[in-house]
Amino acid sequence: MRRRHFLSQVGWGSFWTTVAAMFAGLARTLYPNALYEPSRRYKIGFPSDFPAGSVTARPEERLFVYNNPGEGIHAISAVCTHLGCVVNRTNEGFFCPCHGSRFDASGRVKAGPAPRPLSWYRVSLAFDGQLVVDANEEVKPGTKFRL
Repeated sequence: MRRRHFLSQVGWGSFWTTVAAMFAGLARTLYPNALYEPSRRYKIGFPSDFPAGSVTARPEERLFVYNNPGEGIHAISAVCTHLGCVVNRTNEGFFCPCHGSRFDASGRVKAGPAPRPLSWYRVSLAFDGQLVVDANEEVKPGTKFRL
C-alpha cells in the first residue's frame, strides 16, 4: 500500500467517525435528561388540625410544624444538616441520634458536627383551605405564616 493511499484512508476514516459521533450526539438530544422526583410541596392539613401551642411531627415529610398562638405557623426541617439523619425533638430543641448534633428550638446549632442550622420552609394556604409546606423554598428563620 502506498503512503498517499494510506493517508487518504486514515483521513476518510476520521471524517466518517466524526460524522457518526455528531449524529449520535444529535440523536441523544431527543431524550430528556430529566429526573422525575416526587414533589416537595406537601399539603399537611387544615389549620384546625394544629391546635394553638402545638408542635406536630410529620415523619413522612420529615418536618415539624409549630403553631405559636398569636405569632403564626411555621415548619422546620427534621433533617440534620450534617449527614441527613432525621433529628428527634427534645425539650430543649432537637437532637441528631446519628452523630450527636444538638439544635435549639428554632433550629440553630448548639453542639456537634452540624455545619448549619435546620432549614425553615415556606408555609402557605392552598385554595381548598389546607396548609401547604414548600420544602423547595427555604425562608429566613423566624418567618411565620399568619392566618
